[in-house]
Amino acid sequence: MPAGGTELRFSYSDEQEEFRRVVRRFLEDRSPKTEVRRLMETADGFDPAVWKQLCGELGLTGVHIPEEFGGQGYSFEELCIALQEMGRSLLCAPYFSSIALASNAILHAATDTQKRELLPAIASGESIATLALGETGASWDASGVEVTATPADGGFELDGVKTYVLDGCIADLFVVVARTPETRGEIGIGLFVVRSDAGGLTRRLLATVDQTRKQAELTFGGVRAERLGEPGTGASALARTLDLAAIALANEMVGGAQRVLEMSVDYAKTRVQFGRPIGSFQAIKHKCADMLLDVELAKSAAAYSAAAASEDDEELPTLAPMAKALASDAYRRAAADCIQIHGGIGFTWEHDAHLYFKRAKGSEVLLGDPTYHREVLAQRMKI
Repeated sequence: MPAGGTELRFSYSDEQEEFRRVVRRFLEDRSPKTEVRRLMETADGFDPAVWKQLCGELGLTGVHIPEEFGGQGYSFEELCIALQEMGRSLLCAPYFSSIALASNAILHAATDTQKRELLPAIASGESIATLALGETGASWDASGVEVTATPADGGFELDGVKTYVLDGCIADLFVVVARTPETRGEIGIGLFVVRSDAGGLTRRLLATVDQTRKQAELTFGGVRAERLGEPGTGASALARTLDLAAIALANEMVGGAQRVLEMSVDYAKTRVQFGRPIGSFQAIKHKCADMLLDVELAKSAAAYSAAAASEDDEELPTLAPMAKALASDAYRRAAADCIQIHGGIGFTWEHDAHLYFKRAKGSEVLLGDPTYHREVLAQRMKI
């Protein structure tokens, strides 16, 4: 039993594995690479019909939202299993933004009244939500927030610019991280709800390396907003939300890393050069072995951190940056090695390897790169 109290398990339960199989079958059918390539060229970046099925038939948008707020009431582990499969298939949909980011922010910042008002529509997929945190040149935490929230007529008005907002051009609900005027650091940080039809809000789609995940720049000019929760609770709620988001993203990344490992091994077994499979050559064999070690280590960290999140383990603040850093490194290296193992064909636009490499690079910097998370880990361990 680890110090934090989370029971160390070496496998998922039978029910969880069946859940994984159901999700994988759905994604294999609804998110083939031909569909991924089609959707990544569109402005919205997702198929409303598939989104409706994902929400209605599978109920994935409400998987970890409590039943009292319109969800399925499962644990954070089930959410992470779903994300592993979505990372494996490169699903183009506003799932991470709406469920891993916005719904968790509301769950940890809002009052019960606000949760009852906001979460059922997110859980059903009727509402697409996202978290607006990042700003140009700022870090992925409260310290770099410059968007201001000024009290006005019983609510707030937001001014400033947010960037790298996932699915910012299609969301109808925004959880915006802002600060009251003339404050610094974590003082005055709050989470505010903004509707997409609010006056003074403009949105611009950004050009990104990973076209499978759309990002936007949001400009707020006196936009009307409502505070989530009570004053003084915003910084702690944001920190918790970002830890959970880092774990969720780590699990999505290991799903992709596992898939590129499988692609590499399968190709090494079937591609013949000089009369023998290339996997029989030491250079390729050792590269595949190194990929396996990387991926398995990252998978273990991601799965354990998801279990800790489900049990509200006290180790969570150190597990989250560890899982994100390990998953980022493993996915990036595995995706690059996959291209190398496939040789010339792996470098072509027609091959799927480059889709995974771009997702790996985009996810590596999303919510902070490995260096950032190692620094967070060191600070939290008081090194």
